[in-house]
Amino acid sequence: MKEYEAVVIGGGPAGLTAGLYLSRYGLNTLLVERGLPGGQIVNAGRVENYPGFPNGISGMDLGQLMQEQAAKFGLNFTTAEVSGLKREEKLFKTVTDDGDLLSGVVVIASGSNYRKMGLEDEERLTGRGISYCATCDGFLFRDKDVAVVGGGDTAVSDALELSQHARRVYVIHRRDQLRASQVVQKAAMAVAKIEFVWNSIVVQLEGEEKLSNLVLKDVKTGVTSKLEVSGVFVAIGLIPNSDPFRGIIDLDEVGNIPTDELMRTPVPGLYAVGDIRRNSARQVAAAVGDGAVAAKSAFGYLKGG
Repeated sequence: MKEYEAVVIGGGPAGLTAGLYLSRYGLNTLLVERGLPGGQIVNAGRVENYPGFPNGISGMDLGQLMQEQAAKFGLNFTTAEVSGLKREEKLFKTVTDDGDLLSGVVVIASGSNYRKMGLEDEERLTGRGISYCATCDGFLFRDKDVAVVGGGDTAVSDALELSQHARRVYVIHRRDQLRASQVVQKAAMAVAKIEFVWNSIVVQLEGEEKLSNLVLKDVKTGVTSKLEVSGVFVAIGLIPNSDPFRGIIDLDEVGNIPTDELMRTPVPGLYAVGDIRRNSARQVAAAVGDGAVAAKSAFGYLKGG
């Protein structure tokens, strides 16, 4: 069983930043990631709202640069799936499919997965007209027609964001009224280029090289119709990657991890950063800040400060 001073679970911007700072503090640190470095950000065709890149940068490139920088300061990496986390006396045991790890502190940065529509061709057209982040990709659809699927605060806020770029924004909702807050609803209703498509769901995606049409179904009449759009932004919720941690900490009602302002969970020595933590801003810049704060907190904890 390998032992480290710190283990970071997740290789998105929050986890990579936490690992970078922990390594710079001189701690023997391992980052465990099951996929590509960068987390969800690798799905962004272009990131234009992260400081330091005035011309934007692809999500894939940004994740790679973050990993290279963290490695420069001595961060260790391994590719593995985490299935559990336990407390054994004064140490944590991180259970993975590549063996168990012991450490004095753990930073959970496992993020969330976007809830998908579950349609054929959804994976194929992701990044080719289908997006899950209006803030990341909205600018790519300047002067084009787009749609947003959902009716909560995120969906309507996405529609407002997209209205700054797109020619027309259709909000597709399965009910005849929104779940979003009244303030957000009122703002969207006042924008002429935002159009609401009520009592409708997307049942099919069309397009060869890129998305060209949505096939909609009226849930009351059963009638189907086509909507020609260049892009669709799916905003039907997030699924926190928190199942492996249910045995060690109480999660909130949606599965996020509660923390204080120093990224500390109620379990001493355990921290949570980025999208996995409750009230996350779910932006790269905020995730990076979370990682830096957690690393400083963890270093102080290990050194008795």
